[in-house]
Amino acid sequence: MRLILAPMEGVLDHLMRDLLTRLNPFDLCVTEFVRVVDMRLPPRVFYRLCPELHHGCRTPAGTPVRIQLLGQEPDWLAENADQACRLGAEGIDLNFGCPAKTVNKHRGGAALLGDSERLYRIARAVRAAVPAHLPVSAKIRLGLEERDSYLENSQALAEGGISELAVHARSKKDGYRPPAWWPLVAEIKQALSIPVVVNGEVWNAEQAALAQQQSGCQDVMLGRGALALPNLAATIKHGAAPMSWSAVIALLLDYSAQEVEGNKAVYYPNRIKQWLSYLKLYYPEAQDLFGRIRTLKQTDDIRRVLREG
Repeated sequence: MRLILAPMEGVLDHLMRDLLTRLNPFDLCVTEFVRVVDMRLPPRVFYRLCPELHHGCRTPAGTPVRIQLLGQEPDWLAENADQACRLGAEGIDLNFGCPAKTVNKHRGGAALLGDSERLYRIARAVRAAVPAHLPVSAKIRLGLEERDSYLENSQALAEGGISELAVHARSKKDGYRPPAWWPLVAEIKQALSIPVVVNGEVWNAEQAALAQQQSGCQDVMLGRGALALPNLAATIKHGAAPMSWSAVIALLLDYSAQEVEGNKAVYYPNRIKQWLSYLKLYYPEAQDLFGRIRTLKQTDDIRRVLREG
């Protein structure tokens, strides 16, 4: 089986990818999306979202990173796929799964799930622009308002030439509300000859096994669960014990040092609170810690509370 770290906009940046791939046996990471509208983006945009390009498109732990593009125009997506590959990308991923309103109102992400013909044209254009030895993958949801367009959309993307497909087993309307409809992914798996990756509502090793069983997929993509339990992938693949709370605190301090020393220091207070909002889904102690830093706005104050545990 392969375990893939999901692209989570505004959350799984290169610092978090570094941290989680040092802890876990991930086989692949996907970047936050590069928004493509009507131009060939300059290299600095790709380097900002994927600084791993400077190091063979690998995290410091050696995990491959794939660049994700989001947009609706086939030709411009193809242009930027070419640009990313020229800069050293290990492959291209296409975002047709993001449910965010700000993205969807501009016909990006999951908004395109109502237009299988456009999905086909995007896949075909990007596949033609990317060197044949590099993968072009895509991520979708099961539909827009209903879970009803997944077979048509999956087949359109496969016919367009994508190498593999990740399926978040919910519709756009479902958002992130349980359950994830893993058995519907099995229909996609049976219909396609390319690899299919199941995603959604995997919080522990037992759920990973159930998702595999119900979807028929060997490969699993982890998103929010990987933030709630930082060594989730290790518990799934290697049977590791869940990380202790004291180890999580050490991890938060490590992450804090990287964030504060990096060029995103201004975002640190929001980022650490956001991570704690996921951690409290697994660790009761995180609820108390979140309450203690919730109103703090200064980095030094937050780090002091973290050191206190």
